[in-house]
Amino acid sequence: MTSQLEQLKAHTTVVADTGDFRQLAQFTPQDATTNPSLILKAVQKPEYAPLLADTVAAHRGASRDDLVDRVLVRFGLEILKVVPGRVSTEVDARLSFDTEATLVRARRIMGLYEAAGIPRSRVLIKVAATWEGIQAARVLEAEGIHCNLTLLFAFAQARACADAGVQLISPFVGRIHDWHKKNAGAQWDEAARAGASDPGVQSVARIWSYYKQHGVATEVMGASFRNVGQILALAGCDLLTISPELLAQLQASDAAVPRLLTPPASVVPPEPPLSEPEFRWGLNEDAMATEKLAEGIRLFAVDAGKLDVLIDALLVDQPAGA
Repeated sequence: MTSQLEQLKAHTTVVADTGDFRQLAQFTPQDATTNPSLILKAVQKPEYAPLLADTVAAHRGASRDDLVDRVLVRFGLEILKVVPGRVSTEVDARLSFDTEATLVRARRIMGLYEAAGIPRSRVLIKVAATWEGIQAARVLEAEGIHCNLTLLFAFAQARACADAGVQLISPFVGRIHDWHKKNAGAQWDEAARAGASDPGVQSVARIWSYYKQHGVATEVMGASFRNVGQILALAGCDLLTISPELLAQLQASDAAVPRLLTPPASVVPPEPPLSEPEFRWGLNEDAMATEKLAEGIRLFAVDAGKLDVLIDALLVDQPAGA
């Protein structure tokens, strides 16, 4: 029998959401995504610790920011040996409100990939979908550096990303689900809000349908899944990035996977671009999105700081000239 994972691949491009590149081959994903938390988790495993130490040792004279980018790219290069498509590598979340600093880091990350012989077509630069991040992505896309706009929770964010012509967006299904479940408290009915009724699934389906209805070329990649049901409810989405644990569940089942998202029969012209005040007001009016965007940036920033600490410790143990 054909596994759910293979059936899903007939409708949707499957992406692995991990920094643990040793796990990838068994699931044969097309692309892979990483973030600061996933890289931090990976480098603390014994099998990956030497990769961090070797990268720091080889570039002891570099700044810490440069060392961080080199570590991220090192993982990306290993991932690209396994997947045939693209890898997403994230700009430091602490730069989420600084367009110019985001541009500097994004160009440096891409430069490191290119120096290693990787073409731009195989790399997506991940940037938080703040107004500043979206404007940085607009510039990068014009330079031929394609972007993955992450931490996307609000429809206004999706609209602005489409306006900027970004390559791909990653709306977060699970974190939207988490917020609504917590907000509902005792009134939450898990069974009634499952599958197509899940608020995170509904958010992604709305964005995907809007893009298809208006002929927006930006790819939609559902992310941050809590269970297989959320994934299957989005069969037909452009891409879905899935953790190894959920990929394994899909691989172990042979239940049917019908396509649930289908494009409209006709396309209408896009709506006028959102202005910055319109974007900020739309985000402000979405309490869930406002809270989860801020929380996501903070959490990624904390893990970026922990990676800094690991690198600093290696620099002390192996000072320049040692």
